[in-house]
Amino acid sequence: MVWCISIPASTANLGPGFDSIGIALDKYLELEVELGFDWKIINLSGNLPDVPNPLDHLIVQAAEKTAELHGFSLPPCTVRVKSEIPLARGMGSSASAIVAGIELANQIMELHLTAQDKLKVATLMEGHPDNAAASIYGGFTISSNAANGEINVFHANHIEASFVLFIPNFELKTTMARQVLPDSYSRQEAAQASAIANLLTAAFLSSAFEQVGTYMEQDLLHEPYRLDMIPQSKEIKIAAKQAGAYGTCISGAGPTLLSLVEKGTEQDFISKLKGQFPDYNLVEVPMNRTGIVVTIKDTENAH
Repeated sequence: MVWCISIPASTANLGPGFDSIGIALDKYLELEVELGFDWKIINLSGNLPDVPNPLDHLIVQAAEKTAELHGFSLPPCTVRVKSEIPLARGMGSSASAIVAGIELANQIMELHLTAQDKLKVATLMEGHPDNAAASIYGGFTISSNAANGEINVFHANHIEASFVLFIPNFELKTTMARQVLPDSYSRQEAAQASAIANLLTAAFLSSAFEQVGTYMEQDLLHEPYRLDMIPQSKEIKIAAKQAGAYGTCISGAGPTLLSLVEKGTEQDFISKLKGQFPDYNLVEVPMNRTGIVVTIKDTENAH
């Protein structure tokens, strides 16, 4: 039996939705899993880490953690992996790997985990739920860690939003992007930041994309500190607006930038900016609406 597991990439924050808003993207981490005699990870594409010892691999660690939390010991597997999600670019590559491992354990051990169960394990490993929530549920998610250990999630997948990503040819580790943030904010800053995030959410859920674009560019919590770490980011924001984007923000912790554009104008938008930013690859990426998808191939009856 072969389990085929597909996990979407994600973007987080959308500007002011810091560490809470996530959106699933139409780029995928794909696994083919079979029971084996020892753990084997076989990379079938680029965008994947070279991890000589499979037990050090994030997918395997997430799978074993999931089994252990539910009182099981996971049998070893052979895992063939393909990825369209570039590493350390702000597209949720680590969250996708963790979610993939959780789903692997869920399938192999027949744990019957709910989406909420999966998100709890992912948040335990990631520290915050925004990217993982989007990869698990698909669509647009808002999530937060409640004081009682529960994770509150809002999920909507009716929104017809279109994005163009500016994916750079260089990495930015999330740990580096976190280090530049202040330890605290004034009450006035916090209140203003909260108001902007509320406006962004209301506009996004109403498909008022022009307003969304305005609020995407008004974040106070992380973008003012991170933009200087991303070469040409300010120029990209200006050029994107001139080319017709509603708004542009950092995707996750960066260094990828994300423009919200009118549906149907993606290729026109990309062609207007062609050649202006040679260190960036411009890619049209729709929202993903499905979240995790699992199919099972019965190899015994295959001819």
